[in-house]
Amino acid sequence: MTIDTATTSWAAFAAAAPDLAAAGAQHLDRAEGAALLATVRGDAPPRIHPVTVGIVDGGLYVFLLDSAKRRDLVEDGRYALHAHQDMAAPDEFSVRGRARLIPQGEIRDKVGSGWFFEVDETYWLFELTVQSAILGVRGADEWPPRYTRWSAADGGRA
Repeated sequence: MTIDTATTSWAAFAAAAPDLAAAGAQHLDRAEGAALLATVRGDAPPRIHPVTVGIVDGGLYVFLLDSAKRRDLVEDGRYALHAHQDMAAPDEFSVRGRARLIPQGEIRDKVGSGWFFEVDETYWLFELTVQSAILGVRGADEWPPRYTRWSAADGGRA
């Protein structure tokens, strides 16, 4: 069995699936970037952490302090991210892929300058590259949701 590891930037995802990416961005923005980040490392069980994410200049980013989630991203890189859920608008959005550490410099400074909270040198910036995304749309009394999926492995077809 071959495991696909193809990933792309948020901008490339948005170019390949603009409606899905726009809906995803809206879901990630509805709680001012609040989302749940799942990480793994080696054979350890997955961990789930609240984080703040943002889309800046075509990249999906997260700043992290020293923590298990930061070590997971440095050592393994795999993640899944789920947007905050709003029971009044029960649609859902999630994305998964690989994290890439962004070193000190121009990109980190630009992302940090407009971030949701003040970041300093103790925060590490990661770009969350996209392997796949899924949007579930439903009304308040509708189940199951109607899903739209996208994968970088499928050549970016939604």
